[in-house]
Amino acid sequence: MKLLLNPAVLPLLSRLEGFLAGNNIQAYIVGGFLRDLVLGNDTADIDIALEADTLSVAPQAAGFLNGRSVPLDETNGVVRVILPADETRQWHIDFSTIRDGIDKDLGRRDFTVDAMAIGLDRILKGAAITDIIDPFNGLADIRQKTIKATTNSVFKADAARLLRAVRLAAELGFNIENQTEELMRQNCHLITTVAGERVREELLRLLALNESGRLILYMEELGLIGALLPELQATKGVEQPKEHQWDVFNHSVKVLDAVDFILRRGNWQFADENVLDYVPWSAELADYFSQKVSRGSNRGLLLKLAALLHDIAKPQTKMINAKGRTRFHGHPQQGEPIAAAMLERLRFSNKETKLVAGVVRHHLRPVQISHGEGMPTLRAVYRYFRDAGDVAIDSLFFSLADHLATRGSDLDMDNWRQHAAIVEYVMAHYAGQEEDVKAPRLINGNDLMLSFDLKPGPQVGRLLAAIEEARACREISTREEALAYTGNLLSEEERDKL
Repeated sequence: MKLLLNPAVLPLLSRLEGFLAGNNIQAYIVGGFLRDLVLGNDTADIDIALEADTLSVAPQAAGFLNGRSVPLDETNGVVRVILPADETRQWHIDFSTIRDGIDKDLGRRDFTVDAMAIGLDRILKGAAITDIIDPFNGLADIRQKTIKATTNSVFKADAARLLRAVRLAAELGFNIENQTEELMRQNCHLITTVAGERVREELLRLLALNESGRLILYMEELGLIGALLPELQATKGVEQPKEHQWDVFNHSVKVLDAVDFILRRGNWQFADENVLDYVPWSAELADYFSQKVSRGSNRGLLLKLAALLHDIAKPQTKMINAKGRTRFHGHPQQGEPIAAAMLERLRFSNKETKLVAGVVRHHLRPVQISHGEGMPTLRAVYRYFRDAGDVAIDSLFFSLADHLATRGSDLDMDNWRQHAAIVEYVMAHYAGQEEDVKAPRLINGNDLMLSFDLKPGPQVGRLLAAIEEARACREISTREEALAYTGNLLSEEERDKL
């Protein structure tokens, strides 16, 4: 069976092979690119092992290919070359150094499906699968859809492979071999030695997959959640009020999957056919949740991360009231700094941390801004967006996912329709208020001080904020009305002092 290269990559590999051959450097296609080639999967990430000093050669190759080089691991001689994007993709070439022959080099790799190689010159001449160097029977494991460690020391050599094994199996639709699973359980504690940046990258790639809730449960079974996110592990077994179907940990995992469902990115196991029909959606909202936040993350992915962390403070806030009901007073406010500290530990960016922690803080607000069966007042809508700020839309949709993962199979469709209607109402009415919020003020601080003989200070700021709120709520619309409204506020303040 022939190995068929994507025609789009042939010119690139041919140029690269010409450059390397001209410098008498033997090169091998290795790792994920070769694995995906065998599977027939397309990829823009190319792995090449060189019988040369990669730290020296890779920058020269980058210059030859009009790209740029980025050292990934100087100790082990790993350099990434990033090429200019073409019409369809941006190619990445990861170069690594072969120190003592290709066979021993493959023996240092993590899993058998990635411990294969073929000469770059050979593959350009039309190689067959039988030409692949395969000392660990990776081809057999590909056929059997199995992830298997090459040696018993792979996780000790690099503990990030613990997360990579889970992610790789999920991406490929493979299973992790039993002995490799046991090795992962034995070495799960080593995940704490991995740099936060690498953990962040693997977590985001895991969250990007469908049914990522199942992967979190699998990681917990392997001991990785307890080691990596002990604050989340502490929520396991924490019972909730009777309206909840799951304990705090499992509820959080269910919310993760419900977020995917609400954002039209996955399924929800308890959904009737028309559950999504009541949830507002548009091309603009799809674009909103696809907005890039930092490298490798967007709003949708971070909303899933917020799902895992939104109830992180429930263990320490749990109490039983006089009526015997379980309550978690203040858990959103207490959870915000805990979530922020966890993400800082894992080297998430400030923007990512602020977004996730903000959703944690405000995740209950959307169900608190209306009373009874009525819609929220315009003042409540204004104050919600004022307080939630950049995470207002995110928290609205999060509240829907939280609702689904609270009720599970006991979802009351009348309550669900009402909740979805509130979300739609709040977004629609704020869209009208937003024009006023962005418009020039009706009056400024100097106007207030001159008109009412006020001194600079917090009182002026409070009055200006009250005027803006009244205008957004359509209570005033002109300068004269703003001045009259201010006079009434000051009169009320004087009465309160009596």
